[in-house]
Amino acid sequence: MTQRWWWMLLGCLMQLHVQLHAQVIGPEAAAMAQDPVVEARLVVLSQELRCLVCQNESLASSHAELADDLRREVRSLIREGKSDQEVKDFLVARYGDFVLYRPEVKPLTWVLWFGPFVLMLLAVVFLGRYLQARRAQVTPQALSDEERARAEQWLKG
Repeated sequence: MTQRWWWMLLGCLMQLHVQLHAQVIGPEAAAMAQDPVVEARLVVLSQELRCLVCQNESLASSHAELADDLRREVRSLIREGKSDQEVKDFLVARYGDFVLYRPEVKPLTWVLWFGPFVLMLLAVVFLGRYLQARRAQVTPQALSDEERARAEQWLKG
């Protein structure tokens, strides 16, 4: 094939890519443009919610399919007139406290809130005991007369 045909093929592939990309991204953009108040509340709420797939990302920053579903669900709950707390309560009832980035302090979440501090305290206690035991094992040994004379010569000279 000639170079002209390659450029035409490349142009067709790029056009196909743009059209497919517009179909995938287009509906989300249209939903955002429909009601900016709902979208503003969704952005604030999705920063406080955890993606259940990614686990280390907020719902707002996740690109997982489940995150898209949760955002659609939160958007529909907001449109129904639910308050932010009602939306959070609904998601906690459905998915558990893990869906919240800052779960409430209650007996079920004590491990999440206080576990790291307890582990750090235990590590400090065990490290202290280990160092004490090691220090007790190491006893200073007295230098012999020959070693003492050599050390004095080395220091003097």
